[in-house]
Amino acid sequence: MNSPAAVKLGRGLNLRSPVMLASGTVSYGEELSQLCDLSKIGGLVTKAISPEPRTGNPPQRIAETSCGMINAIGLANVGLDKFVSDKVPFLQTLDTQVIVNIAGKSIDDYCQVVERLDTVEGIAAYELNLSCPNVKGECMIMGVSPDATREIVSTLRKQTRRHLMVKLTPNVTSISAIALAAEEAGADSVSLINTVVGMAVDYRKRKPLLKNVTGGLSGPAIKPIALAKVWEVSKAVKIPIVGMGGIASFSDAMEFLLVGASAIQIGTMNFVYPDIGEKIAVAIDKFFSQPDAPAFQEYVGSLMV
Repeated sequence: MNSPAAVKLGRGLNLRSPVMLASGTVSYGEELSQLCDLSKIGGLVTKAISPEPRTGNPPQRIAETSCGMINAIGLANVGLDKFVSDKVPFLQTLDTQVIVNIAGKSIDDYCQVVERLDTVEGIAAYELNLSCPNVKGECMIMGVSPDATREIVSTLRKQTRRHLMVKLTPNVTSISAIALAAEEAGADSVSLINTVVGMAVDYRKRKPLLKNVTGGLSGPAIKPIALAKVWEVSKAVKIPIVGMGGIASFSDAMEFLLVGASAIQIGTMNFVYPDIGEKIAVAIDKFFSQPDAPAFQEYVGSLMV
């Protein structure tokens, strides 16, 4: 915690840098570790884990769009057993905080994953994926209802002492109401935003580009939406906010800190520049190391309006 931009998000989640890498864009870290110095960043959020393995949605499930991409992966993952046996040993070697993203069809699914992982060392926090826009009838239902969010967070709060981060969707009437419900139920932080529901079509073939028809839009195209949602939530809750959505540069990251995020996650741009997290983390550290720079905590949420 010697960096001037080190962050304490509470309940054991201390980050040497406010920069984390977002779930779904870095798999379980093995490949990326060869291209990015993960010891320079604050944390890595794994691909979502569910009790059973998932193949996800059928292809085509990724398409490039203007200033971003749209995906309908469908939370494909190796499942809890293989995650513990095949992925955790590598994650335990990383010199950065490991946050496990969790998804499921029911509260029992989330409880099953947390119960198993609570016995595993090397995990700093859980990010509860209540907001995936391309899995029909599952986690999205919980993420759009304050009552459902309150129920699952309060249930898991009783089950674990680890840090609970709740990932929020922008595809709701009031994201601040969902964030407040998560806070009241015992969440330690909230992360936002998840992808925005979108669609891409081929006018020549008269068909959607995704087999799922709609999917989650990410990348620079959604940054203005994400900034607005982080700003809104920062006025509603007292727990730390982890901002994400279209971050592609040092200046983007600084903007999220300015509107109220205590930390950030980089997602889609990991596909373009695999070492972007390292570069932004170094740039943030350099900025706050300057003699005339404000203190990091003083800068967070200091937007003048």
